[in-house]
Amino acid sequence: MKNEFNERLAVVTGASSGIGLALCTALLQRGARVLAMSRTLGGLAELVETYPEHLHWHAGNVTSKDDLQALARRAAELGPVDYLVPNAGIAELGDSLDVACFERQWAVNGAGALNTLGALRAELAKPASVVFIGTFLTRSTFPGLAAYIASKAALVAHARTLAVEFAPLNVRINVVSPGPTATAIWGTLGLAEEQLEQVAEGVTQRLLPGHFLESAAVANVILFQLSQGARGVYGQDWVVDNGYTLN
Repeated sequence: MKNEFNERLAVVTGASSGIGLALCTALLQRGARVLAMSRTLGGLAELVETYPEHLHWHAGNVTSKDDLQALARRAAELGPVDYLVPNAGIAELGDSLDVACFERQWAVNGAGALNTLGALRAELAKPASVVFIGTFLTRSTFPGLAAYIASKAALVAHARTLAVEFAPLNVRINVVSPGPTATAIWGTLGLAEEQLEQVAEGVTQRLLPGHFLESAAVANVILFQLSQGARGVYGQDWVVDNGYTLN
């Protein structure tokens, strides 16, 4: 895989922490050039110092079409884009009937991801690979996260049709759906520390290895989906959840 990624360009959003940061790290370690977008530099600061010639950071928000157009202009300077991972996402607990809660999360998780692809469509190489980020919860449930789950489920459904539409352009589109992963997103749900610990304990009991996923484990699956090793895979949603949905 190292030779395949060497000097090729990957664009990753939501890149400053969690899975996005782990993916950028893995790509850079394999010699790829990475155009990483996030609202703040965050965890990318160390990578910028380590890979000054291969990591290009772009400050922006996927809910802003102006920011995405600026990202596309930067990609045009560096491109073509061989790999695209619209990873930016948010999760918010809320009333399952609160449409505004859904709209806030769809703006990032769904529209943000789709608009990222739309902005970069003309910059994609041929061949190119796109991986959207779903969630294991589309195969399960979690009280209070209906809006989050729905935003991801809609994205997965969208990706299946996009896979058919983009195939003639020599662009593969797939989805990787992470399970419980040790990332900062859990801390954004608004739960008190004691509640968060209780949730984590309950979730852990369903995980076959007995622990949350590491971001690097999810990043490795995304890498394979991006690679030519997965060249026969179109429109699929791969769940990486340490066995959570088996219980």
